[in-house]
Amino acid sequence: MVLPINVRDLMKSSARITEEREKPLRIVIVVDPDAPDELIETVRDRFRPNTSQVRLQIEVSEPDARIVLRDTTDVVIAVVGSGRSGIATTLAEARERAIPAVAVGLAPGAWAVAEPAAHPFADTVADLDAARVIEEELAAWLVERISGKRLALAHNFSFMRKAVADEAVKATAMQNAIIGAVVIIPGADMPIMTLNQAKMLLQIAAAYGQKLGADRVKELAAVVGGAFAFRAVARQLLVFVPGFGWAVKGAIGYGGTIAMGKAAVAYFEDGFDLSEITGRVVLVRDAAIERIRTDRQVLKSTAAELAEARSPVETDESSGL
Repeated sequence: MVLPINVRDLMKSSARITEEREKPLRIVIVVDPDAPDELIETVRDRFRPNTSQVRLQIEVSEPDARIVLRDTTDVVIAVVGSGRSGIATTLAEARERAIPAVAVGLAPGAWAVAEPAAHPFADTVADLDAARVIEEELAAWLVERISGKRLALAHNFSFMRKAVADEAVKATAMQNAIIGAVVIIPGADMPIMTLNQAKMLLQIAAAYGQKLGADRVKELAAVVGGAFAFRAVARQLLVFVPGFGWAVKGAIGYGGTIAMGKAAVAYFEDGFDLSEITGRVVLVRDAAIERIRTDRQVLKSTAAELAEARSPVETDESSGL
C-alpha cells in the first residue's frame, strides 16, 4: 500500500522538532522576599532544568536594587508577595524592553497579584493552590507567550509537557477542520490531514522527551497512514447531511484529530513511550470512526452550526460587499 504520507517530509519535520526542543532558554525568576513559602518552594521544585541548555537566573528583589536583564532573556517570572520590595520596577523594565514577563502569586484572583506588582492583568496568574498556579496557570501563559520555545520548555520542565502537548492537539485539529472544509478535490484533503496528525504525534512525543529516530518516524507514518479510513466514513456520512459535505469533512478532520491527540497525551502521561503509542493509534482511530458513524445526529447538528456560521460570509460575497 502506498502511504498517504510523504515520509521524507515527516523526517524533515522530525529533525526540525528535535532542533526546536534543543533551543537555549534564559529564564529570570525574581522573588519577593515576603512571597508565600509554599509558592517559592513550588517554583524551586518545578524549575529544575533537565538539560544544560537552560540559563536560570534567580534573584531576590530588594528595594533600590536593580536586577540586570540580559538581551537574550526569554522570560521574566516574578513571584509576588506584597510588592513592597520593588519587584514592580523589574517587571516595568521587562515590559519596556519587550521581554515577556509574568507576575505569579497565591490569591483568589489575578487582580490581587497584578495590583501590588503594578503589572498588566493579562500577564498575571494566580490561584490559592501553589501547584495549580504553576502547573496550570503559568504553564498555559508560557505556552501562549513563549510560543517559539514551547518544545524547549517542555523538554526541560516536566510541568510544561501537558500544556505544550494539548496546544499541539488543538492547533492541529483546527488546521484539519479548515482543510476538510475548504479542499474541494475529492480525497485531496486526506494526505494533508494525515501528515498533520503524524506531525502532531511527533510534537507530543518530543514534548514528553521521546527520541525521534528514523525507524520510529517511519513506523509512525505507517500507522497513522491507516487514518485513510476516515475518508470512507466521510463518504458514508455525506448521505445523511446532503449539501454540507464541507462541514462533514471539517467535523471529521477536527474530531478525529482531537481523539487521536488526546489519547496520545493520556498514554504519555501514563508513562508509555512512542513505540507503544503507535500500536494504540489504530485503536483510537477505530474508536473515533465508530463514534462518528453511530452519532449521526451530533454530526448533523455540527454541520448545521457550521453552515449557519458560514452563511453571512456567503451572503456578503454574493451581494458584492
